[in-house]
Amino acid sequence: MTQAADTPVIDVDTHVTEPRDLWSSRLPKKYLVRAPRVEVDVDSGLKRWIVGDYALSPEAQSCHAGWREYHPSFPPTLEEADPAGWDAHARLRRMDEYGIYAQMLYPNLLGFQFYAFMDMGDADLSVACVRAYNDFQTDFCGADRRRLIPIANLPIWDVQASVSEMERCAAAGHRGVNFGVEMERLGFPPLKSGHWDPLLAAAQDLNLPITFHIGFQVGTKKTSVERRAISMADPVEGAKQSALLFAGNMNGIAEVIMGGICARFPRLKFVSVESGYGYVPFLLEALDWQFRNSAARSIRSDWLLPSEYFRRQMYATFWFEQGIHRQIDLYPDNVMFESDFPHPTSLSPGPGSHAKSAKETIAANLTGLDKATLRKVLHETASSVYGLSAP
Repeated sequence: MTQAADTPVIDVDTHVTEPRDLWSSRLPKKYLVRAPRVEVDVDSGLKRWIVGDYALSPEAQSCHAGWREYHPSFPPTLEEADPAGWDAHARLRRMDEYGIYAQMLYPNLLGFQFYAFMDMGDADLSVACVRAYNDFQTDFCGADRRRLIPIANLPIWDVQASVSEMERCAAAGHRGVNFGVEMERLGFPPLKSGHWDPLLAAAQDLNLPITFHIGFQVGTKKTSVERRAISMADPVEGAKQSALLFAGNMNGIAEVIMGGICARFPRLKFVSVESGYGYVPFLLEALDWQFRNSAARSIRSDWLLPSEYFRRQMYATFWFEQGIHRQIDLYPDNVMFESDFPHPTSLSPGPGSHAKSAKETIAANLTGLDKATLRKVLHETASSVYGLSAP
């Protein structure tokens, strides 16, 4: 698409597949015997991550890009998967192929199976594992710090440790914070409770956006195992559950706005990641309607309308949605592009995918946007939100 050819596309949601030595090569020596590791599962024969007492996902389960069969099939080993999932230089080459200038990087294990790291039986070890992952991200991005952008992960069970780690990561070049919104799912106080205010205040002072990734919606071991079992046993039911998971951040957007968090932290940016945009205009219209159409308006007479808070400090992301140009004009400054590479739903062409590349998807789905809005969606908004320098 000639209209987008001169726009450096910023992809605000991708994932890095954890290499086998991520923790064993970075943790202090005293923790190595208990470090997260990969072992062969005797039942399946697959190499599976072991974290504490938990046997988690096979090592390449989330590295589906380019795989020969449709999900829930996945590469049995890292060697059979696209190396762009975990090798920075291969990632940069794939980005060039797909027409992507820069990518924000999220975890797999720490994002979708966070419970295992919280429950290692040693709080110091758990914090050390999070720090080691963040150091891995920093090193990974060293291949090209203009194009590979780390997002900090936090030991959220300890608010003060989280603030310290956030400050450390900000100094190392991390540009945002991977966080949860329905914290009750993990057994913590709600985001609006005040418990998290020191963390939110620190993020505001550091100018680090809080990003709500759907991975935190998985919540516990029980829900994580159930989702994986459903997806493997019944792909139709798995497809339904995945689609509903995308919409889960609807609760997050409502919680941040109606919980008074935007009002308390007016300079803090929030990004809903890997969750789509199409439902956002209706959600905001519904929140505005209900706010005006009840006593809420008089109880919170000092508040802006929900849609006004969204315009001021919240952002949504999208990847496969068609017809999206018909709604972007409602919030042209609050929408960003993503690809979800290398997950099964990502814009990664191959025998086992319905997807086109990011470049082809942009050409097919965003042709209705004017050039100025297109540049906002593909580059300028993300550059502003994450404080990126010009290419």
